[in-house]
Amino acid sequence: MSMRAITTQTLGNDREPNQPTPNQPTLASAYQRVRAGTEHLSAPLSAEDQTAQSMQDASPTKWHRAHTTWFFEQFVLAVHDPSYVPDAQSSKLFNSYYNSVGTPFPRHQRGLLTRPSSAEVTTYRQRVDRAMVSLLRGDISTSLASIVVLGFHHEQQHQELLLTDVKHLLSHHPDQPAYMKVAAPPDADERPLTYARIPGACYRLGHAGKGFAFDNEGPLHDRLIDEFDIASRLVSEAEYQDFIDDGGYSRPELWLSAGWDAVRKHDWTAPLYWTASREQYLYTMNGARPLGRRSPVTHVSYYEADAYARWSDARLSTEFEWEVACRHLKETPPIGGGPALHPETQQTGADFFGSCWQWTQSDYAPYPRFRASPDAVGEYNGKFMSGQYVLRGSSALTPDGHARPTYRNFFPPTARWQFSGIRLARDVP
Repeated sequence: MSMRAITTQTLGNDREPNQPTPNQPTLASAYQRVRAGTEHLSAPLSAEDQTAQSMQDASPTKWHRAHTTWFFEQFVLAVHDPSYVPDAQSSKLFNSYYNSVGTPFPRHQRGLLTRPSSAEVTTYRQRVDRAMVSLLRGDISTSLASIVVLGFHHEQQHQELLLTDVKHLLSHHPDQPAYMKVAAPPDADERPLTYARIPGACYRLGHAGKGFAFDNEGPLHDRLIDEFDIASRLVSEAEYQDFIDDGGYSRPELWLSAGWDAVRKHDWTAPLYWTASREQYLYTMNGARPLGRRSPVTHVSYYEADAYARWSDARLSTEFEWEVACRHLKETPPIGGGPALHPETQQTGADFFGSCWQWTQSDYAPYPRFRASPDAVGEYNGKFMSGQYVLRGSSALTPDGHARPTYRNFFPPTARWQFSGIRLARDVP
């Protein structure tokens, strides 16, 4: 393909979720909706459920509720409301990783914070909410509106993390109780896995400036993409079982060296939450169910996704190919309905959104000309651009309005407790 023959393609389909504008009633009501959403997700959990921590990568529900509250207190009220007195204990306990505003409490010890109690965290949330709503009913500057909307999306991230962390916690109980008992829909007929041809071109990628985006979604930049094929849907449980049955976890030639080391170190023989007993079953947030359905396989690491792709004589897409394909195929995030508890088979569309986050082969790195904000908020994304891979799309647990084609999720290659799945891609000869 000659570089001279290529013109930059600006793709459409940049539909963004509706965002509040900086006027008092809208911003205040949006704040209340987001905050109520967190409490709704926490409601099925006991005080004991909310305090426990199942592993270093997960956090207690109580901590998620307190940390998102601390975010508004630290970055909004302490800056924009001179009359507000921040809670000294919360700044000591619920700072996640903002070193420029204090010393974060050790992540792996969050489950030891039996105090304050869940009830006291509720009181703390209510105190901050009253101050925030009062502030948002006054005059709102552009800088105030900007940090408040960032706080909305930060809390939505933690709503999804809250659920995935609760799932990991409850899965360790001998009875593997459901977070919420909801009957799973019947298994549907599996659609054939086909490939769509995506034309090569120089594409303009990244967030175009309409609606909210995190700083790591920009700046807009051009990428030369060769012609490639993208799978019409995600890999299913049944298909992944074929990989296992063919000795996928015992064939080192299928694995990256670090992936093979992880298989042996962690004794992986199947995705997380797959249990082999007399009958194979999968632990979900609404209880255990038999394996082998046609719904997307989930809770796989980057290494497992990469090995499966190699076994399938395919590969994972780059994050840039994923974005191009998403827009080229006019895939859009679902609006309305709220989060589900587990991805199920979709009969229409290509599962770009609403089922599983999809591993790409792209390292999480800055776009050209990216510069993190010099203040504490600049620690939000930029400081993690090392040793992680990008996932695109959204999952069944992603809050309504939080997904978009440019969203860059990222996790270490061994991470499995998130709702991560597999979309195949292929080179064109």
